[in-house]
Formats: sequence, C-alpha cells, structure tokens
Amino acid sequence: MKRVVVLGSTGSIGTQTLDVIAQHPDRLKVVGLAARRNAEFLQEQASEHAVHRLALYEGPQDGPVPTGMDALIDLVTAENVDIVVVAVAGVIGLIPTMKAIEAGKQIALASKEVLVAAGEVVMPAARQSGVAITPIDSEHSALFQCLQGYRSDQVRNLILTASGGPFRGWKREDLKTIGVEQALNHPTWRMGGKITIDSATLMNKALEMIEARWLFDIPVENIEVIVHPQSVVHSMVRFNDGSVLGQLGFPDMRLPISYALLYPDRLANALPVWSPLDTPNLTFEPVDERTFTGLALARQVVKAGGLLPAVFNAANEEAANAFLRSEIGFLQIVQVVEETVAKYEAKDVTLQSVLDADAQARVFARTVMKGLPV
Repeated sequence: MKRVVVLGSTGSIGTQTLDVIAQHPDRLKVVGLAARRNAEFLQEQASEHAVHRLALYEGPQDGPVPTGMDALIDLVTAENVDIVVVAVAGVIGLIPTMKAIEAGKQIALASKEVLVAAGEVVMPAARQSGVAITPIDSEHSALFQCLQGYRSDQVRNLILTASGGPFRGWKREDLKTIGVEQALNHPTWRMGGKITIDSATLMNKALEMIEARWLFDIPVENIEVIVHPQSVVHSMVRFNDGSVLGQLGFPDMRLPISYALLYPDRLANALPVWSPLDTPNLTFEPVDERTFTGLALARQVVKAGGLLPAVFNAANEEAANAFLRSEIGFLQIVQVVEETVAKYEAKDVTLQSVLDADAQARVFARTVMKGLPV
C-alpha cells in the first residue's frame, strides 16, 4: 500500500489522480489533499475519499483548513506519506517538493515549473536523498518509460511530440488577432486554462525541453520537438545505434498518472486500450519555429543557465494568464517573455535565489505588459 498526498487536488491533474487512486484501493490510499484556495471543493474531495488531513495555500487563517506554506510542508513531510503528487500551478510547488525530498518521500511530478525553475537544485537533492522522481507529464512519462534499463550516455536524442495545438499550420501573421476562446480550443487534450494556452503558443514544449534536460540529464541540444497531430505517440528516444523507442496510447492523463504512482508495476485498469487500428495513419511534421519562437528562446535560456530558466517560466506564467484575462494579445505572450529574460543575468542558483528571481521576473513582466499596445 502506497500512501499518497496530492498537492493541487482540485485541478485537472489532481482530480484525475484521485480517479486513479480510487481504481486501486488495494495499492493506493490518499492520506492528504491540498489546493490553492478552493476550500469547498477540497472538503468535498476529503469527504468522498475519507481524507482527514487538508491544506490550503491561500485561505482564511481562522477557517477549518490549515493555510499557508507551512501547512503544505506539514502535509508532505508527515510520517504516514510515501508519495507526494505535485500538481500545483507555478513555483508554489517548489518548496513543498524540496521539503518532501528532504523527508525521503517519492515525488510524482506534474508541475513542470519545479524543474524548469530549479532543476539545478532539485535533482541533486533528490539524488542525495535517494528519492525517485516519477514524471506525470505525458511526454516525460513516455521518455521515462522508454529509458528504463538504459543509461543517459546511450541516448542520442530525446524526441518530444507536440500536437501542434489549435494553430498548427498557421503563420505568424494569422495569429495577431487570436482570441482566448480560439486558443483554448485544443484539438486532442482537455487541460486547465494556462497549460492550454501554453500548448497553443508551444511554450509548453519549451518548458518541457527544460524539464527533460534536468530529469534525464541530457543536453538541451539533444532534445528535439516534432509535431504529431494525433497525440498517440507521446514521445520517443533515439539511441546511439539509431534505434528509436516510443510510448503510445490514447491521450488520457490517467495513464501516466498510474505509471507514476504504481511504478515499477503496471496494473490493469478501466482505461480504454489503444490499438494500432484505432489510428492507423500516424503523422509527424517539423515545428514551424519562425512562427512559434518560444522553442529557440528556451534553448538560449538553458545554455545560459543560472536563474534564466526561472525567469523564463515566471514571465510566461504572467503573460499567459494576462492573455486569458484578455489583457494582452496572443503574440505578445512570447514577446513579454523575451523582454523579461533579456533583463536578467545568469546568476548562481540556490533555492532562495530562484524564488527571488521568480518574484522579480513577475514584477518586470507586468511592467512590460503595461507598456504594450492593446
């Protein structure tokens, strides 16, 4: 029996995680839940799953649920916890992840921002504590599965697949007047608002490149992105001998969640089983990096290193959320990130310097956005 805490239980990944846990009552038990501020839904989940330990990141101090960062830390470091699912948006999950690692808890990671912003700190801490980090992102789960039994020095390339989002095949000029509803109309996945916008700008792939660099210890120049509209091949690994391994399945996040929680076991579940006859015509295309410029910027940021990945992530989060509020245009999202990154130097990385850079980058990104034409 693995005892699980879910950070971000009221979000898309969190609710699907609870679905997976409910399918394996003899192997998984949820013992703690946390959300940002949705106390009502959190308490509904607690009642449904018989959970007594809860936390909110934001909420009334005199309410029934403990609030603040200390409450999250207490939740993830409790003795009766084996796995911490980190599925909160943004760098909120960074400190609880580090504290859980220090306490020897396995991490099932859905919040890519944790490694994007602080991979240089998180991964050495995990190695030192002997803690496994199992990825939940479908792309990184696919790579993780394909790499079982292999060393990083046997790998030539990691190949991240992208659906292409709702604007696959569009040119830059076509994207100037894109509205929020258009950008949220993803062709294959159903996700939260911010990550859906990241998919539309392909900034999700930029962030995934940075995450993969730390998770698998592969240089960023050896990480490719290709467009795969069917979203069946979730990612691939090309080895030194030219062989390529890929992981295939329906686009359903419950599959990588199951693998992350039950690893190394693979148990039967109620999910639909993919067959090659379901999608016989799988296709692949190059990414149009002239239109979607975030990928090249991400490579520059990783090569520069230091705090720039944290700045990149913070600026993108601020800009994507501003677009969701219709405060800036679609193409201005990456523009804001570019201008924010250009403001900073690649300084040394510590947990505190990452948090400071994150906060400063958000302030600067908001300043940049105020000066943009509407």
